[in-house]
Amino acid sequence: MIGAVIGSIGMSQDEPPGFSLHRLQPLERFSDRADDYARYRPSYPAAALDAIFKGLATPVHAADIGAGTGISSRLLAERGAAVTAIEPNQAMRAAAIPHAGVVFRAGSAERTSLADASQHLLTCFQSFHWFEPVACLAEFARILRAGGRLALVWNDRDERDGFTAEYSALIRRVSSHHPATRRADRRQSEAILALLGGSGYFGNTRTHAFASSQSLDLEALIGRVRSSSYIPLDEPLQTALSADLKALHARWTAPNGLVPLVYRTHVFLCERN
Repeated sequence: MIGAVIGSIGMSQDEPPGFSLHRLQPLERFSDRADDYARYRPSYPAAALDAIFKGLATPVHAADIGAGTGISSRLLAERGAAVTAIEPNQAMRAAAIPHAGVVFRAGSAERTSLADASQHLLTCFQSFHWFEPVACLAEFARILRAGGRLALVWNDRDERDGFTAEYSALIRRVSSHHPATRRADRRQSEAILALLGGSGYFGNTRTHAFASSQSLDLEALIGRVRSSSYIPLDEPLQTALSADLKALHARWTAPNGLVPLVYRTHVFLCERN
């Protein structure tokens, strides 16, 4: 069962069966955009953190896998967790804002170097789709204590909102319909649940969804796009893209000069058997 669902995670309808984002050089693909990532990526709603921590006994030792520049790691630490942020990309680690409750370590989802049964909570915010599924779930099971919690979290654009729908269409066009832009459909969610349940390591899988948004001025809107690893940074394309974003911003901007990028934050939870 696990093999059957791996290929559908991160798979575009235009890609052959078995396509998976972990094959697209994930370890270094954010190196040239770490500063934009740190400045312009959205945070996560408090309700999502409430769901992740609900019922966990304190103190909590948490590993944030694929931590990037530490946006999620800091949120976990602010809830009182002692956080080890695992991030393979040196540029992303260097761009992280320091936090007393967060320790960054080089490592990958498949090889964290953390001790056996050392973690009460393991999180992947906006990162699980870049990992090799079979190897990383085995690693997660190794480092989680019995009964420890795994949380997979994504901010997925909510295209029921007019501005967000136009923004998303532009991103798909500029990225040549990169498979990472097609992650948030029902088929993908079902595949993630099947993967977790079929692994044999985890049980009590459940999902939550929360509304959130990110208010952006024009500079932040352009920076938000540049932070995406699948957007080419070559100058001719960026010039044309900036013009399109200026026009989009002008059509939708509020009197305060901001536009809202609307998300549904999806949280997948399960426990170590």
